[in-house]
Amino acid sequence: MNWMRPLGTTGLEVSALGLGTVKLGRDLGLKYPSDFRIPDDRSAAALLAQARHLGINLIDTAPAYGSSEERLGKLLSGQRRDWLICSKVGEEFEGGHSRFDFSPEYTRRSVIRSLRRLQTDVLDIVLVHSDGNDLHIIEQLGTLQALAQLKQEGLIRAFGMSTKTVEGGLAAAACADVVMLTYNLTQRDEVVVLDTCAALGTGTLIKKALASGHLARDYPDPVQASMDLVFAHPAVGAAIVGTISPAHLQSNVAAARSSLG
Repeated sequence: MNWMRPLGTTGLEVSALGLGTVKLGRDLGLKYPSDFRIPDDRSAAALLAQARHLGINLIDTAPAYGSSEERLGKLLSGQRRDWLICSKVGEEFEGGHSRFDFSPEYTRRSVIRSLRRLQTDVLDIVLVHSDGNDLHIIEQLGTLQALAQLKQEGLIRAFGMSTKTVEGGLAAAACADVVMLTYNLTQRDEVVVLDTCAALGTGTLIKKALASGHLARDYPDPVQASMDLVFAHPAVGAAIVGTISPAHLQSNVAAARSSLG
C-alpha cells in the first residue's frame, strides 16, 4: 500500500499520516492523559519541517484549536504548495468553553476568516466540527449545503464532516466529499462508515487513531497495532496524529510505514 493516497474522489492526494495541530494553539479543555506546553514558534517550525521531511503533506486545524490557524498562517509562509490544509467550521473555543454555530451565514464567515488566518486563497478541505448532533446538522441546518456553495465558488476544494455518531457518518458519506471519523483499537463501531465510504468513493480521515494517547494495554506495541488496524481498511485516506513531540512523530511515521509494507 502506498504512503501517498487518494482522498476518495476529491482529486486530492494525502499522506497516510496527517499532522493534527490542536496542541499548537490550545492547552485547555482537552482529553489527553498528560499536560503539555504549547510549543514556541521555533519548536513549532521545527516540528512542521520534520513532518514534511518525513513525507507528511496534510495539516489538520480548526477555529476551535485556539491560535492554531493564525500560527500556521505565519509558520507556513512560503510553503503553501507543500501542504494540504484541512480546517473546520461550527465550533469555537472561547473562555475555556466550546460554543457552536452551524448556520450557513456563520459557516461562510468562518471559512473567510480561516482563509485570512491561514494566509491562503483556498482551503483544501473544510469539515463541519460536530457537537454530536450529526443528523440534525446534516438534515436541518444547511451547513453542508453552505460548504458545497463555497466549493462552487472556489474557496474550498473538498468539504465534509467530522462526525461523532455512526448514523451521522453514514449520512455524511452519502452527501459529502470527506468524512472524518473515530476508529481505533478500543472504538471500532464506525467501521461500517468506512465500508460505506469505500462503496461510495467518499474520502476518509481517521481521528483518534491512537485514542488521544489513551492506548489499549492489551498489545505489546499498541502504536503499531493501532496503525495496523487503521491501514488494514482500504477506505482509509489518512490518520491524523496530534503530537508535538519530534520523537513521537518519528515513531508514528515509522509505524504507519511498517503497516503499509
